[in-house]
Amino acid sequence: MPHDIAVIGAGIMGSAISTRLLERGHRVHVFDLDTAKLEKLAALGAKPATSPAAAAEAAAFVILSLNHSDIVDAAVFGPIGVVQAAKPEKLLIDMSSIDPAATQRMSARLKGETGMAWIDCPLSGGAPGASAGRLTVMAGGSEQDFERGRAVMQDLCANYTLMGGSGAGQTTKLVNQLFCALAFQAVAEAVKLAEAGGVDPAKIPAALAGGRADSRIMQEFMAKFAARDYAPTGRIDNMLKDLDSVQAFALKTKTPLPLTGAVTEIHRILVAMGLGPKDSAEAMRLLDGSA
Repeated sequence: MPHDIAVIGAGIMGSAISTRLLERGHRVHVFDLDTAKLEKLAALGAKPATSPAAAAEAAAFVILSLNHSDIVDAAVFGPIGVVQAAKPEKLLIDMSSIDPAATQRMSARLKGETGMAWIDCPLSGGAPGASAGRLTVMAGGSEQDFERGRAVMQDLCANYTLMGGSGAGQTTKLVNQLFCALAFQAVAEAVKLAEAGGVDPAKIPAALAGGRADSRIMQEFMAKFAARDYAPTGRIDNMLKDLDSVQAFALKTKTPLPLTGAVTEIHRILVAMGLGPKDSAEAMRLLDGSA
């Protein structure tokens, strides 16, 4: 059944989400500060909005795809934010990756002030996963609101799991990002080791398929890293943002994460080199000595 859906944020992920929803027959009302991004989506059938409030006014579901807790707060509670059009019958689905405590605070505020529910739905699978409707989404919120969200998530996800109350999805995403960041670094180092030994690293995924070292990241990215293919699939600075959230959560809970700490600092070096907006494959430049 088609729905009116607002998408706030038209970056790599927001654009992929919007495009997929349009392909599935939904009516998409999109807002972004970058008008060029809106124009591209408008050409596909999306309806550009002049503010988050205007997008939310026309929609039963409001998806956020933003980069930081402060941006989410402004998009929802700012003077032209979603809160201006919030109603109990609408549902906010935050697909951003942000701090669990901030999610809990904002979710409670929106519910208390307007009656509009909030579920945190951070994702894994990137833009390709969104385009294919194969995202993995880890959700936080009430079971009732989780099931309401299925009307939209069924067109975006292959795996949609309720992890607990508000913020539980964001906590699970921190675990996901820990795995991903360490795996990307492992792939980069494995490429260099294979090359040093005269082995074609592009052959490694097939050789190790089904073994204990196998993983989707190795299968999908090792040949990309080996080819020094820097086409964007995700941003290093976004990963650093998530890793900083992991570290902050670990500090708060007194959880030791020694390997994560090392990989976080490698990402910080890459950002300091000006590679923040670039793809994770740019980590090869550091190992190559060419950054």
